[in-house]
Amino acid sequence: MDSRPDAIIVAEVLAGDTEAYACLVNRYQNEYFRFAVRMLGGRDDADEALQSAFLRAFRALAQCREPERFGAWLYQIVANECRSKATMRARRERRFVRDDDALASALAEQPADPVAMDEEIERAIEQLDVDQREAFLLKYVEELTYEEMEAITGAGKSALKMRVKRACDRLRELLDGAYHA
Repeated sequence: MDSRPDAIIVAEVLAGDTEAYACLVNRYQNEYFRFAVRMLGGRDDADEALQSAFLRAFRALAQCREPERFGAWLYQIVANECRSKATMRARRERRFVRDDDALASALAEQPADPVAMDEEIERAIEQLDVDQREAFLLKYVEELTYEEMEAITGAGKSALKMRVKRACDRLRELLDGAYHA
């Protein structure tokens, strides 16, 4: 693993060493891929969003005002790509009719083993509004502070706290319904 600071690598890329960008990709791809998978609910969508984010970041690298904070800047781009992809998918899925009674029945029949529970939690997270899902994942999965979340999302601290609260309330509702039906 390359131990050079982000700012030095960014300067090298901007000076024409485009291959140095691979160091930044290697540094952040696993962490941000994990976030993208949780935001989008699938590896294929997450991979597509992450590739798009890395490409956008490369093309806009000269606009990164604080190269020493490249990771936070890239996180914003990844989060925006995930939001866009989730919004497009939600529009596409609205075209299909969903039978909530059949879904609830299928969920009630599932055994309460840890793997099934993890899958149910993932399904519940996927049902959250995109902004709530993002706030919940940043707070409880990525374990960021509200100040870090503000820098990534551009939303205010009170708005983020409300999104996290609403996400928790909605998850509680979804999971109670699944396990007490």
